[in-house]
Amino acid sequence: MAKRDYYETLGVSKSATADEIKKSYRRLAMKHHPDRNKGGDDASEKRFKEAKEAYEVLKDADKRATYDRFGHDGLRARSGGQGGFGAEGFGDIFGDVFGDIFGGGRRGGGGPQVFRGADLGYELKLDLEKAVAGDVVEIDVPTQIACETCKGSGAKKGSSPESCTTCGGVGQVRMQQGFFSVQQACPACKGVGTTIKDPCGDCHGRGRIRKTRTLSVKVPAGVDDGDRIRLSGEGEAGRNGGPPGDLYVEIRVNKHRIFNRDGANLSCEVPVSFATAALGGEVELPTLDGNVSLKVPAGTQSEKVFRLRGKGVTTVRDPRRGDLFAQVSVETPVNLTAEQQALLKKFDKSVRKDGDKHNPRADGWLDTVKRFFDRIS
Repeated sequence: MAKRDYYETLGVSKSATADEIKKSYRRLAMKHHPDRNKGGDDASEKRFKEAKEAYEVLKDADKRATYDRFGHDGLRARSGGQGGFGAEGFGDIFGDVFGDIFGGGRRGGGGPQVFRGADLGYELKLDLEKAVAGDVVEIDVPTQIACETCKGSGAKKGSSPESCTTCGGVGQVRMQQGFFSVQQACPACKGVGTTIKDPCGDCHGRGRIRKTRTLSVKVPAGVDDGDRIRLSGEGEAGRNGGPPGDLYVEIRVNKHRIFNRDGANLSCEVPVSFATAALGGEVELPTLDGNVSLKVPAGTQSEKVFRLRGKGVTTVRDPRRGDLFAQVSVETPVNLTAEQQALLKKFDKSVRKDGDKHNPRADGWLDTVKRFFDRIS
């Protein structure tokens, strides 16, 4: 009986990509595998074998080219009359297809594993002024570095690590679980692929030692609380020749005694005397660039906010300066002398003669209170 076309068997077109072929085979293999059809379905077993044979050919670029040009006869001539399915075996094919799901799959070219060093984090506290202006700060970071005595090998000077006899130096072993072939790190060498018979006296065979390193961190102008600076390759040293990790410096801006920051804008509270708020005048207002004079109009109420454009800060994402928002806080006089109290009472009596003329908020507030009690009565 003539064999079915391999593309037809897998349900793909002749122009299908390698990923499309693999995806189709995965679907068919899961559906028709004997372990999932234990009732003795001959048709399903046949479909599984056909799909397996078709995938073995079409996943290989050379075999696929031969098949596209000469068909099944070309494959028989190539394999000495054995047909399209070679000696690779089902275990390897299935591992190749499903390895990306279960962490298995074959290692390209074999060889021991290398391990990238761990990333590290460091919290850098800055005053607002330094965060806004930028700075270069030295930090001390405890980390793992490659042992200088053994150059990171872990073996005593004059000796070398030996190939692991359990995994043959590959660093992984294959475990068969049902119809899945799963690779995992070798339990003997922990995936490194080598073992150390004569360990280094300084690092005790680990290849790394703990050390505190001093690093210079360039803080860009405008950083804000929570921003992170990445120092590539300044994390922990890798193992077995692996690359180092990275260091992430997280900025924490200290609370300022005057200003609050919101992005590029600053805000502050400005205490104003009762007389200045009533009569008007000027108060000295601090900014990060120095003091400025703020004009307070007569009759200014407490909580009034003044906006000073361009007196804020920049951010690392925008060089334009924000604004400064100054909220007035009218101060009530304290520790009055008898004379001052008398003058204030005389002033209050004078003001009361005019009703609510001098208290713009009082009339509205009293109306609100009256409506409230009318509603609940």
